[in-house]
Amino acid sequence: MKLLIITQSIDKNNPVLGFMHRWIEEFAKKFESIVVICLENGEHSLPKNVKVLSLGKEKGASRFKYILRFYKYIWQERKNYDTVFVHMNQEYILLGGKLWWALRKPVYMWRNHQSGSFLTDIAAFFCKKVFCTSKYSYTAKYKKTVLMPVGIDMELFKPMPDIARRLDSILFLGRITLVKKPDLLIDALGEMKDREWTATVVGDALPKDADFYQKLKQKVHTYGMEDRIEFRKGVANQNAPSIYSAHEIFINLSPSGMYDKTIFEAMACGCLVLASNQNLAGQIDGRLIIGEEKSSAEVAQKIIAILNLSAGEKKVLVEQGSVIARKHSLTTLIDKLGGEMLS
Repeated sequence: MKLLIITQSIDKNNPVLGFMHRWIEEFAKKFESIVVICLENGEHSLPKNVKVLSLGKEKGASRFKYILRFYKYIWQERKNYDTVFVHMNQEYILLGGKLWWALRKPVYMWRNHQSGSFLTDIAAFFCKKVFCTSKYSYTAKYKKTVLMPVGIDMELFKPMPDIARRLDSILFLGRITLVKKPDLLIDALGEMKDREWTATVVGDALPKDADFYQKLKQKVHTYGMEDRIEFRKGVANQNAPSIYSAHEIFINLSPSGMYDKTIFEAMACGCLVLASNQNLAGQIDGRLIIGEEKSSAEVAQKIIAILNLSAGEKKVLVEQGSVIARKHSLTTLIDKLGGEMLS
């Protein structure tokens, strides 16, 4: 079977979407050939049975040109794909759904986010199946939805023995945006200034979040914690394991509807993960889960409780996290996705 994949970026160095490169490598093992249409094309080294077509964002193309190229590609390549897999962006299904229906091309959508709208519902109408990882995702409500593993490359994400893990070190890694609540973490750290700890915030902000990023840095200055909290730019997916491996505690405060893959990347790399994601309830120790009505005081209390654990207790929790991460491996995900689309 031949597959069309539509995604935002094909660039192994993209700090947020670089993982898609590995997804496509694994998909290429299961499908005869793959055509990828991406909004932006960057550095990649994909198998010979993968063809990449860009809508031209990397060259500054206009939105009008994006749409023209999109229709051009899905029509000219129509004999080179039997099935369509759209990753995250429902807009492509809204644009191409009727044509694919007319061509009898089954459409599958991956969309994992706590919010959605009637447009999401329309996009889902054109889909044979919808995939998400979180039971709190907007798309989890459809009868055609199938819950999936997150998809972590376990060959890449693992503890790096040549990197020393700093005791009492805290890590936030991800896109800097309000929905991920890095400001809540800063407030929590401000409440525990009397404790010994260091923290690193790794990630970039989109232009629309630039002011928020600056306010975040100003908040650190107001608390007088510039010497304890380091800000770093986002890193390529393949460089993230070294950062996870250098830190003891990973914090994720994203809503439950998102189920960030960084949670499982950090677990796979040996971090103690403290998260507010309710999907983890019943899977990990309750001491590592923050309530839905999260506050800076609760986050601070949870971090302090982790810092107070004995070395033996920490080891047990790290081992439990490693077991959970393996259940969300990339091979497990692609096997399941491939099974759904090839059946």
